[in-house]
Amino acid sequence: MAGQVFLLQVVLAVLLVAAAAAALVLQARRDSTREARARTLAVAESVAQSPGIVAAVDGRNPTAALQPRAEAVRKRTGVDYVVLWNTDGIRYTHPDPDMIGKHIVGPYRDTIDLARAGRPLVRTIDTVTGLTVNSSVPITRPDGSLAGISSAGITVRNVNNMVADQLPLLLVSVAGALVLTSGSAVLVSRRLRRQTHGLGAAEMTRMYDHHDAVLHSVREGVVIVEGDGRLLLANDEARRLLGLPDDAEGRPVAGLGLAPSTVELLASARMATDEVHLAGDRLLAVNVRPTDRDGGPAGNVATLRDTTELHALAGRAEKARERLELLYSAGARIGTTLDVVRTAEELAEVAVPRFADFVSVELLDPVLRGEEPAGPSSEMRRTALRGVREDPPLYSVGELVRFAPSTPMAVGMHSGRAVLEADLRAAPGWEAQDPERARRILDYGIRSLIAVPLRARGVVLGAIDFWRMDPSELFGEEDLSFAEELAARSAVCVDNARRYTREHTMSVTLQRSLLPGGLPEQSAVEVAYRYLPAQAGVGGDWFDVIPLSCTRVALVVGDVVGHGLHASATMGRLRTAVHNFSALDLTPDELLTHLDELVARMDQDGAARGGDEGATGATCLYAVYDPVSGHCSMARAGHPGPALIRPGGAVEFPDVPAGLPLGFGGQPFETAELELPEGSRLALYTDGLVEDRHRDSGTGLELLRRALASPADRTMEDTCQAVLDALVPADPSDDIALLMARTRVLAPEQVATWDIPADPAAVAAVRKEATRQVADWGLGEISFAAELILSELVTNAIRYGREPITVRLLLDHTLVCEVADGSSTSPHLRRAKTTDEGGRGLFLVTQFAQRWGTRYSSDGKVIWTEQALDGGEAATGGEALGTGLLDAWDDVSLP
Repeated sequence: MAGQVFLLQVVLAVLLVAAAAAALVLQARRDSTREARARTLAVAESVAQSPGIVAAVDGRNPTAALQPRAEAVRKRTGVDYVVLWNTDGIRYTHPDPDMIGKHIVGPYRDTIDLARAGRPLVRTIDTVTGLTVNSSVPITRPDGSLAGISSAGITVRNVNNMVADQLPLLLVSVAGALVLTSGSAVLVSRRLRRQTHGLGAAEMTRMYDHHDAVLHSVREGVVIVEGDGRLLLANDEARRLLGLPDDAEGRPVAGLGLAPSTVELLASARMATDEVHLAGDRLLAVNVRPTDRDGGPAGNVATLRDTTELHALAGRAEKARERLELLYSAGARIGTTLDVVRTAEELAEVAVPRFADFVSVELLDPVLRGEEPAGPSSEMRRTALRGVREDPPLYSVGELVRFAPSTPMAVGMHSGRAVLEADLRAAPGWEAQDPERARRILDYGIRSLIAVPLRARGVVLGAIDFWRMDPSELFGEEDLSFAEELAARSAVCVDNARRYTREHTMSVTLQRSLLPGGLPEQSAVEVAYRYLPAQAGVGGDWFDVIPLSCTRVALVVGDVVGHGLHASATMGRLRTAVHNFSALDLTPDELLTHLDELVARMDQDGAARGGDEGATGATCLYAVYDPVSGHCSMARAGHPGPALIRPGGAVEFPDVPAGLPLGFGGQPFETAELELPEGSRLALYTDGLVEDRHRDSGTGLELLRRALASPADRTMEDTCQAVLDALVPADPSDDIALLMARTRVLAPEQVATWDIPADPAAVAAVRKEATRQVADWGLGEISFAAELILSELVTNAIRYGREPITVRLLLDHTLVCEVADGSSTSPHLRRAKTTDEGGRGLFLVTQFAQRWGTRYSSDGKVIWTEQALDGGEAATGGEALGTGLLDAWDDVSLP
């Protein structure tokens, strides 16, 4: 594109010259002198304004570029000469090559003065060839400065001679030149306006001056290198930074005395960003970008920035950055487990090897137990030790160390400040602890020590020791402040772990004290259980095995929302409530209803006291198993349902209606009835067993099914352990309670039943049958008491109840006597007056029986009693009571 424009400009110039010459010839016919003036002026102006003239004048060899063009113009225009010369009067062109480089003839200062003012000079001179007209036109640069003079001359005689011969041709040339000149002017004008974004000459000049001022005033060096490796431009800052000579511009960068790496970067087409290069005693950050992008000229532009002072600070800045990263890493890695020992180990791991070669942590014994130390002490236990090597001659983990008063550890513990021993070889105080060990430490290569007490909330918890060995740098004052900061942050984590340990220990102690300490005596089921607290803290999971009347047993599993002391305390209250409600022989749905009301009242009381933790949301599953019938009834309040393993090994999950969790109220609970063959196994559990952050309950239930599907001869303990091994992760997020029960059934010979009519005469017969059955069981010692109890209960049933009336004796670890009737009225124990004829029957029952009570059913009620098989205290008391009564009768005179 540039070549095409240049060619167009040459064509236009030639045509303009021809047109000017034609005009001059025509005018010469009327006025030869006037024609010669106009002709030479046109030639001189066309040469002065021709494309590339300024670059040629300012070039390294103007004559080589201009002489051919000047001669071509001279020959085409018919002038006698075209001479280009500089402001000193030295010719660049001349028809006679011998005159090139010589001073022009005659005065020229007036010509220069007019040219600087932008005005041409036309003169008529008498020469040996005749009257000659000479026109001189200034050649100006874009900034308006004078680059040189374009002169053209012609004798008047020559003009007149050419008129006749060239008149037709000149006329045609004039017309063509006018057309082409107009078109080219329009094209050039549009291009210039596009390239200059519509700016005029004044605006362009002002912008150039502004850019030049900015270029040379910025505190950053700017260098432009051409595609051939020559320096095109360098601002003042670049000259100062690189030490460039005054004539550097235009010279190859390889010849400017720069470092080879810098020369290679500036002369290559490689891009660079903040690449550091040495220039003398300076370190320069060099950025290089190519200039040929978007159609620009080939070359590079580079910016230079002096980074000598920054480099001097780089070491300290890098060290500070590493320390900040270490503190950030310590905040993220220390205190992740809330375990005191693990927290100390994390502290040691973070500091090695980024701050010290070896790190040891000592804690006071009360801290390890979760207690708050009474005060600083020099006797501490080594809790953690980490290092770059595995065999340091330092105290090992677990050792109880009593530090001597002169050691940095003891000094720091009592002063509460960090102690620096920059060079252990020059610090005799620390050797008093163990001179032999101190010698081995020095022989090992350990040279420097910082001992920092671990303080949190004003309480000293222990100490951390940072050790460095050869060839690491010895500790300094800057290291001391950083060690204190690291220890301060770590001490908070250690204290949090200590406080958590204390609360966790208290919670575990409370939890285990509230859970069953052992299994109660009962023969209905064979039981095994497991309880695992959560990693994050003790929760409110609980279980219970409660013996009920008539050889029955209650199996309970529950879960309280939350963790910690509140959850444990709430669990204890609920467990106690279940024990009390079960003593009333309530059905599972009735018991859960009472428990639901209790939880609602507990939350109301807590809200009235301003507490924010309630018991609403607790869950419970309550099951009652009767070994006589093999019948099991159960209900649940928001709790996971049980798993049932049949005697053949098949595992199923019975459909037990799921009620709302405790405390919500508004919905009744439903009871599920199951018939369990002897040897069936029930698995009651809390949700922590089957649910986890890594799996859902469906996956957990399937894992539970596989773990329970085992041979029937596997012990209950083995089954429990197999379930835990299959389902419990290494760090459970919730506590887990598991209760396993294998059912038993009383043998037929252990049960005796009689249906009796509502006739007082039937009492003697049933009493006789019962006495014989008790004797057959080998319980002659308690037959009298059993006979008395049975007589009283049957008599009351006949007198106050209604049919059907049934008597049942059960032989288990106690002798159970049951009398059932169809009424719902319950007898009450009362104190009879001395004048009352009745009211002493239940009093006699309480004296001869260990326990007695009433159980309601859908068909009426059952009054039951239990007697110890060996007689026990109740029998002894009964005999004493009988003797007392007989003595009283002896004193009474009968009519």
